[in-house]
Amino acid sequence: MSKTNLILVGGGGDCKSVIEALAGDEKVNIIGILDYKNSHTSVLDIPIIGDDAIIPDLVNQQYHFLITLGNIGSPAGRVRLYEQITSLKGIMATVVSPNAIVSPSATLGEGTIIMQKALVNTEAMIGNNCIINTGAVIEHETYIGNNVHVATSATVNGQCRIGNNCFIGSGSIISNNITIEDNIIIGAGSIVVNDLLKEGTYFGNPARLKPSDNPNRQGNV
Repeated sequence: MSKTNLILVGGGGDCKSVIEALAGDEKVNIIGILDYKNSHTSVLDIPIIGDDAIIPDLVNQQYHFLITLGNIGSPAGRVRLYEQITSLKGIMATVVSPNAIVSPSATLGEGTIIMQKALVNTEAMIGNNCIINTGAVIEHETYIGNNVHVATSATVNGQCRIGNNCFIGSGSIISNNITIEDNIIIGAGSIVVNDLLKEGTYFGNPARLKPSDNPNRQGNV
């Protein structure tokens, strides 16, 4: 059985989670980590082999890449790295933790990782460069755009549409048939029961645009 020789790009906490999520996966061989800020020589015994300056050389060696940088607050770092690698014709891996559940009818984009104990159900579609984090649930026929981070234990119910560059906070719940447009952040523990069409940060039950993003709102949410 051939293995995917994998380079992880980003050496912080998300990287550690990915390393442990892939422990025991006989289809993946993690070669090393790229991280320009890390003062250590390794992360969980995986060597740091350089920074993003050596990406062109690694592309030429036909390694696969996975971006292990979270996008809490902004996906800009993940997007920049993804575009850098793909512009060089680098190969983005699509990775599923051995103890995640992904329906055979689901679709996963390149550069996406499905973390431990996550569930991606029937005919769900996940875009490129996404994180479906530990214990998250993506229900049937839901569409997730590109560069989306669905955080720990969040639930996106059936037939939802989540736009590009969104962040769905830990423990939040998105009701059935909801549309969330591009560039929206959902705060941890929020409950979304209506379509969210305006860019910004939403939180609460029901989730509402936070006051600093909504000049017409007064008082507390």
